[in-house]
Amino acid sequence: MIAPLRTLVAERRWLPLIGPLLLLGLWQLMISAHWVKPVLLPPPGETLGHLWGTLVSGAIWPDLQSTVWRTLASFAIAVVVGVPLGVALGSAEGAYRSVEFLIDFFRSTPSSALIPLFLLIFGITDINKIAIASFGATLIVLFNSAYGVMNAKKTRVMAAQIMGVSRWHVFKDVLLMESLAQTFVGLRSAVSMALVIVIVAEMFIGSETGLGHRIIDSQQVFNVKDMYASILVTGALGYLLNLVFLLAEKRLIHWSGKA
Repeated sequence: MIAPLRTLVAERRWLPLIGPLLLLGLWQLMISAHWVKPVLLPPPGETLGHLWGTLVSGAIWPDLQSTVWRTLASFAIAVVVGVPLGVALGSAEGAYRSVEFLIDFFRSTPSSALIPLFLLIFGITDINKIAIASFGATLIVLFNSAYGVMNAKKTRVMAAQIMGVSRWHVFKDVLLMESLAQTFVGLRSAVSMALVIVIVAEMFIGSETGLGHRIIDSQQVFNVKDMYASILVTGALGYLLNLVFLLAEKRLIHWSGKA
């Protein structure tokens, strides 16, 4: 009985590798079958080799550090503003409904469409990139935090009220704790959104560093290996950020989904 369980656990451990291997296999198949010219899509081995070279030489680190800094700064602003405001609005549903149109309107508007507005306000600076990324991420955090509070299990709230628990403790110990699962969904979505907006801003708003700048610069000089290597680093960064929040969610909100 123990041996099959160990085998199952070992097999599950390797499951996350299937997707990347399939991607690399399809990539190599496209090259081998001449579906795409190698000059436009280098073989995966050469691209990964070039990526390793940029990591070892340190050529890509300044751009990676700039993107990580802008993303984390934008996300931190979104958390500081979005979580308290979302919880406050969610605890007073009438207040949330009064501004729901504005939240949904700007949440549904592509942040890239607001780049000209932020350019007029902040100019071509790092503050511009962080501001527009934090704006888009804040709306996601606010929306999920508010709905997390509003959708808290009514039975638990009623049980606490029947037992004579004060409104403050009902809010702090029931509503707030119940909203954490939804809030973490918002946080994971927000950090991904912040990264996407930062990359786009680095591409199209004057920038000297950043993965977005590196991607567009490599494309313009037709350095396709460096372009694809930078894209792979960007994808890996997004995956790692999402993974960190998944692990934190499992550790901190272990009661999620339990009655």
